[in-house]
Amino acid sequence: MGGQLSKMMGKIFGSKEMRLLMLGLDAAGKTTILYKLKLGQDVTTIPTVGFNVETVTYKNVKFNVWDVGGQDKIRPLWRHYFSGTQGLIFVIDSSDRARIEEAKSELHRIINDREMKDSLLLVFANKQDINGATAATAATFPTTRKSLTHMTITAMKPQEVTEALSLSKLKDKVWYVVPSCATTGEGLLEGLAWLSNNVKAPPAPAKK
Repeated sequence: MGGQLSKMMGKIFGSKEMRLLMLGLDAAGKTTILYKLKLGQDVTTIPTVGFNVETVTYKNVKFNVWDVGGQDKIRPLWRHYFSGTQGLIFVIDSSDRARIEEAKSELHRIINDREMKDSLLLVFANKQDINGATAATAATFPTTRKSLTHMTITAMKPQEVTEALSLSKLKDKVWYVVPSCATTGEGLLEGLAWLSNNVKAPPAPAKK
C-alpha cells in the first residue's frame, strides 16, 4: 500500500526513479564517486569485489546506483546487471592513457548488448585533478640497467576522451561526457542533472 501511494505521489509531483549501472576499469574511481554522491564526502575505498548499491536522491529523481567491480576477472559478470538499466555511467581514469583502448573495448562491448541498447550513456572523465603531476617510471635498457625517467601526467579533456572512446560513431545512443573529480565532487551533480533531464518514463503496464 505504501509503495503504491509513493508511486502515485511521484506521478502527481513529478518525482522519478532511475536504475543506474556504474562500470569501468578497476581503479577508475567508481566507488569513490558513489559515496561522494551518497555521503557528500571523500571516503577511503578498497577494490570492489562484487558490487555496491546505494540510493542517491537528486532534485526530483531517486537514482538506484549499482557499482560493480572492474577487475578483469569480474567483467564477465557485468552482463548479469544489465537488465532494467536506464542509464550506464562509465567511469574512466582520464590520466591513464595506457589503458584507454582497454576501456574503449569494454565500453563498446557493454553498449552493444541488446539489453543496454536503450540506456543513456554518461561518461565520467574522472581524475581531472591529475594535471601536470610528475611520475617516475623505470625504463629498461638493452644493457639490462634500469634508469628512472620522469614524465608529466595530464588528464584527458572531454574532447580527447570522446575521440579515444569513439563516441561520435554511436549514432543510436544518447551520450554525454563530463569531466569529473571524485574526491572533490567536480562534475558529479552535472552528470546526475543530465541523466534526470534525459531519462524516459518507463512504459505504462498493459491494461488487462
